[in-house]
Amino acid sequence: MRYAERPSMHREIQVAAEPSRIWACLADVEAMAGWSPELVRVEWRDGATGPAEGASYLGHNEHPTIGSWRTLAHVTACVADRTLTWCVLDVEGRYGPASEDPAQPMATWSFDITPAPGGAVLRQTVTLGPGPSGLTAYIARAPEHEEEVIAYRFDELAKGMDLTLQGVKDAAEGTAT
Repeated sequence: MRYAERPSMHREIQVAAEPSRIWACLADVEAMAGWSPELVRVEWRDGATGPAEGASYLGHNEHPTIGSWRTLAHVTACVADRTLTWCVLDVEGRYGPASEDPAQPMATWSFDITPAPGGAVLRQTVTLGPGPSGLTAYIARAPEHEEEVIAYRFDELAKGMDLTLQGVKDAAEGTAT
């Protein structure tokens, strides 16, 4: 698994709610900060107040090893009750030249809702690259460990994705505390 190959992974969860209810939870992007272990706060830009194709927000993030940073999330697909996709850009130039170019994301994230008996399946997917990121910085220092670095980050991301999916499920099913 090489960064240049744009590795991808997904997690999914069964949700006992209608797709429209799940979508309402996903559309509340600010709520993600309560479910994600890295996203702390969302700040919509250019008058946007929620997801729509072309909308963007600054994501304020924290990680115990990496520290605090901001990214620019640019919504690239938004279909109510079905899919929400956004790319994450290095707006501060932390890992290379600052970028607001959706063609050079550090990562691309998506949620997909598929109707299923008793509700729906909610899938979250992440695809790395092709733009520079924290991973590329680690890989540059130890290229012989590229696969291990990516596997370690995917393990971290999987745990966070599971927490986020569970948060959406609890909110959609009305069991959130």
